[in-house]
Amino acid sequence: MAAAKIIWVDDEIESLQSQKMFLENKGYEVQTFTNGFDAIDYVKENLVDVVLIDESMPGITGLETLAKIKEINQSLPIVLITKNETENLMDEAIGSQISDYLIKPVNPNQVWLSLKKIIDNRRLVAEKTTTSYQQQFRHLFTALNSNPDYNEWMDIYKKLIYWELEMQKSDSPEMQEVLQSQKSEANTEFFKFVSRNYAGWVSPKSSEGPVMSHNLFQFKVLPHIEKGTPLFFILIDNLRFDQWKTIQPIFAESFRITEEESFYSILPTATQYCRNAIFAGLMPIDIEKQFPALWKNDEEEGGKNLNEEEFFRAQLKRLGKGDLKVSYTKVVNNHAGLDLVNNIHNLMNNDINVIVYNFVDMLSHARTEMEVLKELASDEMSYRSITASWFEHSPLHQALKKIADKKIKIVLATDHGSVRVKTPYKVVGDKQTTTNLRYKHGRNLNYEPKEVLAFREPKDAGLPTPTINSSFIFAKEDSFLCYPNNYNYYVNYYKNTFQHGGISLEEMIVPVIKMQSK
Repeated sequence: MAAAKIIWVDDEIESLQSQKMFLENKGYEVQTFTNGFDAIDYVKENLVDVVLIDESMPGITGLETLAKIKEINQSLPIVLITKNETENLMDEAIGSQISDYLIKPVNPNQVWLSLKKIIDNRRLVAEKTTTSYQQQFRHLFTALNSNPDYNEWMDIYKKLIYWELEMQKSDSPEMQEVLQSQKSEANTEFFKFVSRNYAGWVSPKSSEGPVMSHNLFQFKVLPHIEKGTPLFFILIDNLRFDQWKTIQPIFAESFRITEEESFYSILPTATQYCRNAIFAGLMPIDIEKQFPALWKNDEEEGGKNLNEEEFFRAQLKRLGKGDLKVSYTKVVNNHAGLDLVNNIHNLMNNDINVIVYNFVDMLSHARTEMEVLKELASDEMSYRSITASWFEHSPLHQALKKIADKKIKIVLATDHGSVRVKTPYKVVGDKQTTTNLRYKHGRNLNYEPKEVLAFREPKDAGLPTPTINSSFIFAKEDSFLCYPNNYNYYVNYYKNTFQHGGISLEEMIVPVIKMQSK
């Protein structure tokens, strides 16, 4: 590895020659300057790993030099060396994003430790992560093979996400590959688990099973309602658990996170089924029975999620909560987002405010349609990173910050997640067959039975029967369902895109988070 390059800026640099030699003996390359101007010019032209700056110099101060260097290179680590520890100087220095500060007189070992912490930190973290995962690998392997129940599956998935996010810090492609194969093994087992148990969970006679879309409100939202404290139920469409973990730190700045749980999305893991089930508090087959004029099947014209508010008010009435003051806001574009920012204070008089935010869904659908997004979100890591930068600058974030100092509660959830698809399977169907890539329903579907979970009777999965003799099939793991005509074109077009509707940990085990103002 090349020697790390340090520049040290101090108007009394002559007295620091012994320190410079000490660092050079430790393998660093050290360039010295007596004033900030020369250092700034040097950083413009040369690659530097760390800058050490004396705070009090004649001409241009350390803080001014720091600000100019940050303009040239935002991410360059800077260590401020100062005589005085006054609070406002420290606030200003930390606000200017210094990596460390040292108090004069500095001892050579102190400087060395500071550099080691900054330069070696990434490598040390990476090594530690890899070792820890190797130790955990066995436990995860055992857990996967000991017939986990639905709670243990939620736990396994959370652990896999934890390691996936930790691995981002390490530069070990080999370990990332081991983790990915462990994740796909988990999805293989999870598919078998869901295939065995799903019909039992959604059967009207069943009292066993996880919290799912249709009883999410009853178990995870309504118990938190408290007179005088408005509850905001925020549903961010199509938000996977790893995407939640990416935006969690942004929420944590303004709110205290009190419970971080997950629940199971119903099948198909597609918006019109899951989200209507959440708001109606019913499985789709029962929504169709109770609201025959409002339920639309896949092949019918018109929007499929236009009646959520009506479903929601009916659910509250059914659960004996019809007297609550309720608002329902749906944000499908930036303009509606800005309206929310302007209107958020007016929602403080309600008992419960539903905010449905469609952005992540637009992103992942658009990802298949728009080549730009195909480039931007080519894998899970970039998908998470787009989610974080979107949320940070979103009207939703602005709106919540406006009421963060008020006494409120938030329950954040989603309708379903999505999975990056890689393996194509052929399915043959008639004209009525739906076009979704992760689930299909129609008559005379022709498929390889072991490649999907099939329900010949949709009612066994709690689903309406769109046409007589229609059956439903759900894709497993990272597969996607393609018709034989134009097969190669569609396979290449959709491979590596994020899709939903089928059975995977990523689509089905999704976050429900409780927060309150600090």
